[in-house]
Amino acid sequence: MAIFTGCGVAIVTPFLPNGNVDFECFRELIEWQISEGIDAIVVCGTTGEASTLDDKEHIETIKFCVDVVNKRIPVIGGAGSNDTRHGINLAKEIEKTGVDGLLLVTPYYNKCSQAGLIEHYIATADAVNVPCILYSVPGRTGVNIAPQTVSLLAGHPNIVGIKEASGNISQVAEIARLVPDNFAIYSGNDDMVVPLMALGGIGYISVVANVAPADSVRMSRSLLNGDLETAKKLQLNMKGLIDSLFADVNPIPVKAALHMMNKCPLEYRLPLCPPSNQVMDRIKSEMLSYGLI
Repeated sequence: MAIFTGCGVAIVTPFLPNGNVDFECFRELIEWQISEGIDAIVVCGTTGEASTLDDKEHIETIKFCVDVVNKRIPVIGGAGSNDTRHGINLAKEIEKTGVDGLLLVTPYYNKCSQAGLIEHYIATADAVNVPCILYSVPGRTGVNIAPQTVSLLAGHPNIVGIKEASGNISQVAEIARLVPDNFAIYSGNDDMVVPLMALGGIGYISVVANVAPADSVRMSRSLLNGDLETAKKLQLNMKGLIDSLFADVNPIPVKAALHMMNKCPLEYRLPLCPPSNQVMDRIKSEMLSYGLI
């Protein structure tokens, strides 16, 4: 049932100085990720600044990625809304682009109940015919998907996994205890890949893979192959780099890091803006230390 195993990059959306999506840069980023061995691409998620893309841009960006990838690896389109009707309409349009699956973020701002979450996700999954991954990121949305809710939703034929970004490893353990063995659990936290996969996770959706895809893939593959020592070493070696990529609101630092690698313009959409000099210095120091620049 899993859409992918291993490491999927939560890819950035590059912008031109005029504010439009920089599709030529985006093509280069996609090709580089594939050449480095990435297992999947998640496009128009949190790291892709989906919240500032209008629906037309959102769909066009996902369609562009699908066309460039051309079935070489799975492409997962970010979707979801705090308005279930809008979220369903968006999901149905994204499905038409040819994606291999959808990443459905929890409704935000409204702060719905668990009962509301269940109705929201069932209505969305009923409306499409592609696999769906739940996305729990309470630090962003103010809404946590409780383990019992995940367990119930795992019974829907179109809901095949969860990106768990609560940062609560005890919650991950409870989800793993309750869901069927074929329900995919992905880490949404780069610094918790080893413990989450040790509990039965089959991979992660990564920010750090934007700048260090080969090592990010190696870490997950090492775990899947039972080589805990190599995975642990990679996780700890990347810890400083990962921390620097969250020294400001994601994706501010990772775009700055890609800019230092001459792979992405230093362009954001308000309310996101370039990082402070202090954060830039920290990112540069970790990038140098890791050998990326």
